[in-house]
Amino acid sequence: MAVNSAISVTFFSLLLLALANGSSAGSISVYWGQNGNEGTLAEACAAGNYDYVIIAFLPTFGNGQTPMINLAGHCDPYSNGCTGLSSDIKSCQAKAIKVLLSLGGGAGSYSIASIQDAHHVASYLWNNFLGGTSSSRPLGPAVLDGIDFDIEGGSNQHWGDLAKFLKGYDKKVLITAAPQCPFPDAWIGNALTSGLFDYVWVQFYNNPPCQYTAGGIENLVTAWKQWTSSIPANKIFLGLPASPTAAGSGFIPATALTSSVLPAIKGSAKYGGVMLWSRYYDVQSGYSSSIKSHV
Repeated sequence: MAVNSAISVTFFSLLLLALANGSSAGSISVYWGQNGNEGTLAEACAAGNYDYVIIAFLPTFGNGQTPMINLAGHCDPYSNGCTGLSSDIKSCQAKAIKVLLSLGGGAGSYSIASIQDAHHVASYLWNNFLGGTSSSRPLGPAVLDGIDFDIEGGSNQHWGDLAKFLKGYDKKVLITAAPQCPFPDAWIGNALTSGLFDYVWVQFYNNPPCQYTAGGIENLVTAWKQWTSSIPANKIFLGLPASPTAAGSGFIPATALTSSVLPAIKGSAKYGGVMLWSRYYDVQSGYSSSIKSHV
């Protein structure tokens, strides 16, 4: 009896340890699509480092505009040249990698003019990229896993309405966002309080007041705590440039990330992992490979 009891206690202790370790295990998400030299979408997924790949961008939509994707040098949407991406999307999904479409970006023409406009844009996204039907799906017949909001201009109105309408089609549609780290975000801050967003990958770069500086993690950790305590998302991700040239500031060397930054934030129940901008820079630096086992 004593031996069995000791074995039970040991097993229970190991189980608790495994659960504790598992609770802080994170994922890596990456943006793909804005550099024709970054390789194909299928190659990005075959790298084995990412759990989420975000196709960037749909920079033109809303307020009566004809929606149009822009995938830089990868394909020409004006001649329906991006429909071949369906096979790549399906190969990613076959590896259990979620593939999303990102709305907006740093340069584009987008805004939501009204609740009615939000409903119209949601209908377009559902029928052309998600589970609906359309005769002119820009990426072909593959069904994406969700929609990402990288809203960096236009207007701060009705993004919550758009998220609500998308979730109304299917609650399984992933809704994510990439706000800047100053809290609250100027463009999508109101929408993020809706509780509709599954994952929020906060851009902790190009914003010195809330990003990493050489030898200093205090500003980043303070901002991280504010985001994780204030936003009702399932998980919050640490958004980073994948190389020093991927952003104007905010790059964290892999050794600093794994030895000081991640240990300081992984204790949060909302810790989801690391988001990288972008696949192109990650190919050049090998950043995701160097941090994957620590995330």
